Amino acid sequence: MNIFWLMMMLASIFVLLITSPGAVLSSMISASTDALSLCIELCAVYCVWLGIVELVEASGLGEKLAKFLSPVIKKIFKVEDKTTQKLIAMNISANMLGIGNASTPMGIKAMQALDDGSGKANFAMIMLIVINATSIQLLPTTVIGLRASAGAATPADIILPTLIVTFATTALGIFLVHSINKIISRKKRKNQ
Repeated sequence: MNIFWLMMMLASIFVLLITSPGAVLSSMISASTDALSLCIELCAVYCVWLGIVELVEASGLGEKLAKFLSPVIKKIFKVEDKTTQKLIAMNISANMLGIGNASTPMGIKAMQALDDGSGKANFAMIMLIVINATSIQLLPTTVIGLRASAGAATPADIILPTLIVTFATTALGIFLVHSINKIISRKKRKNQ
């Protein structure tokens, strides 16, 4: 992957040298300044939300959320272990709040708990990947932060469209994983 980014950067510099040689250095300095500024602004957003996630864990709200989501998680993931359900619930709720980086450690722990040692992804692992990829966004904080840092007049305008689209993609993803799992199960039964 590093080679790919290096090639992209070198190709961009080469094209800029051909089209506007005087702008190469100023463009590189401007881009690095913008990148650093964006990183600092996003760091502030993440610090706030990671603090909130830590408060949720410390207050026991994570366990209450896991209990609340337990019937849904059992139905969707077919998992009985309470610790795994809690990790999945915290992962999903962090994604719903738009703090994907905060949900990553919980997602990794949930994946480890779901691993059956076969070396292959099982149904629950695939479902967790699909739900993380489609992820219902109640509050897309990262995108709102990006829009605010870019100077958008109303950075939160994307909440309703994002909610509609992510709900539809998550529902479709869950449906497809369940459907494909049924097809594979039928084929396995026929072959036996």
